[in-house]
Amino acid sequence: MSRARDLANVADDVSTGTVVTTASPSLGRRNLIINGAMQVAQRGTSSTNSGYGSVDRFNFGIAGGTATHSQESLTSGNPFDLGFRNFVRLTNTDVITDAATHYRTMVQPIEAQNLACSGWNYTSSSSTITLSFWVRSSVAQTYYGYVRIFDAAYLQSFSFELAADTWTKVTKTITGASGIQINNDNGYGMQVLFAPYWGTNFTSSGATLDQWAAFNGNARVPDMDSTWADTDEATFDLTGVQLEVGSVATPFEHRSFGEELALCQRYFYRSQGTGAYTAHGMGANFDGDSSDVFIHYPVEMRAIPNVTFSGTVSIHRGAGTNANISNMGDAGGSKTTSFIRCDHSSILATGDAVYCINNNDASGEISFNAEL
Repeated sequence: MSRARDLANVADDVSTGTVVTTASPSLGRRNLIINGAMQVAQRGTSSTNSGYGSVDRFNFGIAGGTATHSQESLTSGNPFDLGFRNFVRLTNTDVITDAATHYRTMVQPIEAQNLACSGWNYTSSSSTITLSFWVRSSVAQTYYGYVRIFDAAYLQSFSFELAADTWTKVTKTITGASGIQINNDNGYGMQVLFAPYWGTNFTSSGATLDQWAAFNGNARVPDMDSTWADTDEATFDLTGVQLEVGSVATPFEHRSFGEELALCQRYFYRSQGTGAYTAHGMGANFDGDSSDVFIHYPVEMRAIPNVTFSGTVSIHRGAGTNANISNMGDAGGSKTTSFIRCDHSSILATGDAVYCINNNDASGEISFNAEL
């Protein structure tokens, strides 16, 4: 059997139930989305914060009221049968009170060079990319999403209709256009967004679907039904997100947990131990009440990261001598290694070799953030 036949794709047309088989346009990695199966959640499995906080590489917009985003387990259903074991859920824990300024969104930002080098001829109307995903909501209505280009301010929005509590496979094919520009750099290239709700300040009855338009923050999508937003504890679930070059939605590219984790760690890395005295890095005392610690990242990060810590993290000299860290600052890090200056009480001599550890606190951690 030929290699092309081995990599034959099956595209499911949700509306008609037909199956189309076609040869794969490329071999190897296809999916430009990272963590599309929602496997990795370095920050934690649940958060009420707007921004990052649960599944990696997905940023959640919460304006007005409250909402929770969480990594959930799949135990049955069509996505489960196709190998998915996780999904992300956005729960509306407080109904919308301002129909104009409030919103709930899920966003994956894509690094520009990943698109520029993907093989998509984005300036040609005959070259396409295809977005596919599994989605479910507790509320039946029409929902919207869009892809947005940042190096040239363009947006293309799309709609999808959901029945209540039913997993649905959605596929959208997007052509290139002459005005699109994507730089070959590590900046913000594209935003893939899913919206359970956009307030009227962000929508317009004149917004067009399924074609490129200049980005207008007041006309991102057509005016939306507010049923989901007005429903306490309404849920919106997503998994199996894939963006690939070509006009066909190929079967989802399942990657191992380890490979997906490494892709996520380019943007965010958490040094977190499982025990009370886990070591993060080592270095030397600088001037009695501060020490310089080196921590090497598992992969090169997108940019020099911001460094934060939480829990009880300490400088340890040995023989039971510990000093809890009160502040951390960048002392000259890079995209591969952090050189952190740690402030603490003065219990060490200048030049003493030290370790940075959790001091009897399994929750102690250091985070490195290079997100877009």
